[in-house]
Amino acid sequence: MNDKWWQSAVVYQVYPRSFADSDGDGIGDLRGIIQHLDYLKTLGVDVVWLSPIYASPHDDNGYDISDYRAIDPLFGTFEDFDELLEGLHARGMKLVMDLVVNHTSDEHPWFIESASSTDNPKRDWYWWRPAREGHRPGEQGAEPNNWGSFFSGPAWQLDPQTGEYYLHLFSRKQPDLNWENPEVRAAVYEMMNWWLDRGVDGFRMDVINFISKVTDLPDGEVPEGGLFGDASPYFVDGPRIHEFLHEMHQRVFTGRGDRYLTVGEMPGVTIAEARRFTDPANAEVDMVFQFEHVDLDHGPGGKWDHRPASVLDLKRNLSSWQEGLAGVGWNSLYWNNHDQPRVVSRFGDDGEHRVASAKALGTVLHLMRGTPYVYQGEELGMTNVPFETIGDFRDIESLNHYAEAVDILGEPAEEVLSALRRTSRDNARTPMQWTAGPNAGFTSGIPWIAANPNAATINADAEVADPDSVFAHYRALIDLRHRSDVVARGDYRLVLADHPQVFAYTRSLDGASLLVLANLTGSPASFDPAELTGWAGAEPVLTNLGAATGVADGVLRPWEAVVFARG
Repeated sequence: MNDKWWQSAVVYQVYPRSFADSDGDGIGDLRGIIQHLDYLKTLGVDVVWLSPIYASPHDDNGYDISDYRAIDPLFGTFEDFDELLEGLHARGMKLVMDLVVNHTSDEHPWFIESASSTDNPKRDWYWWRPAREGHRPGEQGAEPNNWGSFFSGPAWQLDPQTGEYYLHLFSRKQPDLNWENPEVRAAVYEMMNWWLDRGVDGFRMDVINFISKVTDLPDGEVPEGGLFGDASPYFVDGPRIHEFLHEMHQRVFTGRGDRYLTVGEMPGVTIAEARRFTDPANAEVDMVFQFEHVDLDHGPGGKWDHRPASVLDLKRNLSSWQEGLAGVGWNSLYWNNHDQPRVVSRFGDDGEHRVASAKALGTVLHLMRGTPYVYQGEELGMTNVPFETIGDFRDIESLNHYAEAVDILGEPAEEVLSALRRTSRDNARTPMQWTAGPNAGFTSGIPWIAANPNAATINADAEVADPDSVFAHYRALIDLRHRSDVVARGDYRLVLADHPQVFAYTRSLDGASLLVLANLTGSPASFDPAELTGWAGAEPVLTNLGAATGVADGVLRPWEAVVFARG
């Protein structure tokens, strides 16, 4: 594929509500981000992706948008936004906005009009259906089909005024837009162009592969022990998804040059589909977020049903995506985001080996083929949170799951809490840990969600000044991508494929190569140097535990990661 600027770029995700609070109201804001732009510049990232800052009732922390062309007063003003954009551009960084157009808030004017009557011109902008045949509206089982919401309960909400139900794959306050209606698509494209004209540099598109539904909305198959049907065959990568994304590209980006970035968040996407989505010849999106690797520790019961993911699981899955998109498509590389628990607690060791494991996991991810994404605090090795009671949580998904599991299904409260502590999205949403002071330096007020107590030892103040910190290692990884064409554009090949502890691969381009060796366990790992022909005399270019032994020694210390170069 043709060289693109984002092949050597690194993206940093800011969750504004939790990043930095400038006015003491306990909620992060745009001015708080502005105050830390030099921190981002020091880290070396190229792009900042902002989670939603639009007007919202905040039922789902801003992913329920009531006005796409307004800044929520919680976060600031358009003057603040323009200053942030100018500050990023002045430092050589780009700004990518979150695009949430599978659904709106039920307080968006479009939905208010749509819900006002069955013959309103915007009625067909959303998915409305009467009660199931033979049922009266409001009766148990009267929902138009058996789909369940991602946030627990049915995916349908009765509107008493019109006596019909509307579809919401997420919260009942997040009604799904009907992309079959060309007026909906035109309104979305107009809004996107409006933001690009203001100077933003692209979009991260929330659950964008859900926008095309099978229009007769059939029942899904109910899994054993389940309450609702599996609807995913009817909205994941739906029948018109490629048509819609190509149309979006043509109506929004064609003729604007190549400075923009588009990434589609696509739960359930396959390698074959991702290759098609990201093939430049198809003009859809630049890259996708897939979920296979962060679903590896989910058991048969879903995300709350934990089963450990092995090193073999991780490297085989990530390598399959490296190989599957080679030569045509492009990977988004991530361990963390606002929806995932902290990686050092999930796949690493957040105790004795926190620093080493955070560095090792970062090394493995950042040197693959693709564009790496750093979620705020990941570069510090921030960990999951010791939530004590259900009252410590704020996330609607977590709270709804607890209510359903405990009150309806009768599961033991402590078992449900244990699953929430491990997997809840709130693990990623506690305040960014700036200092060892009160509230981790996030706010002078009372934070909307409590800071992790370990901010006393894990914080930016300490790490920026420490040459052996996780922050310093992430800086080195980002720098290596910037200056190495091998990292940015080289081929990928998995080595030591069956080793149960070591994740190892090579990157090669025009006669130059890198070898990445990482022990992703807390025990020493031995390997056969003969399997790494030609690397015996190679020199380390990056390590996470100081001086490293050579390949010929055939041993890695617990959580040791070493990068060798030749050619």
